[in-house]
Amino acid sequence: MAFPTTGSATELQAINQVLASVGQAPVTTLEQTNPDVAIVISTLDQVSREVQAEGWTFNQESYYPVAPESDGLIPIPNNMISLGLSKNFENEKYDAVQRNGYLYDRRAHVFEWNYTPKCDVIWELIWDDLPHPIREYVVARAATMTSQRLVGDPNQYQTLQQQAMLCRANAIEYDTAQGDYSFFGCPDGQGNYYRPYKPFHALYR
Repeated sequence: MAFPTTGSATELQAINQVLASVGQAPVTTLEQTNPDVAIVISTLDQVSREVQAEGWTFNQESYYPVAPESDGLIPIPNNMISLGLSKNFENEKYDAVQRNGYLYDRRAHVFEWNYTPKCDVIWELIWDDLPHPIREYVVARAATMTSQRLVGDPNQYQTLQQQAMLCRANAIEYDTAQGDYSFFGCPDGQGNYYRPYKPFHALYR
């Protein structure tokens, strides 16, 4: 996914935040005629994808049905960073990986699917759809990388790196609050949920 250059206020603000962090003048549009601005846009695009690829509450879905097309193939959309089979009974006889832009079954050695598998998905969202703490983290990391690429000042780099660490902590705090995680694991439907023993379950045996 190329970083959108629609000129939205949030995108332009992000670019100018990065530019200001490395001592550059702000811009009024997202046109990439200025080499430094082009580097900032490219860096922000790269960092946004890297951060989203970690998998957060806002861009993950479990047991998402991925239907094959009429030819039996399941193409991988460009905005789908990660796609893997969910752990359930129906998927046990398959071993799927992404290959050549499609979902491939390594066990049967075929690309064709005769049913709709449930998958765990990580999506890449556009900039305007990212939660504010995630945007702040992406901007802080992009500023650190831009400083390294354009300026090369170790003191500036260290300062920006510390800011990026703080923003990451805020992003993790946000994700933890949104994700309803517990000491024992993830919420139900995300594959690792602790279920305590309940005596009445013994009655079913």
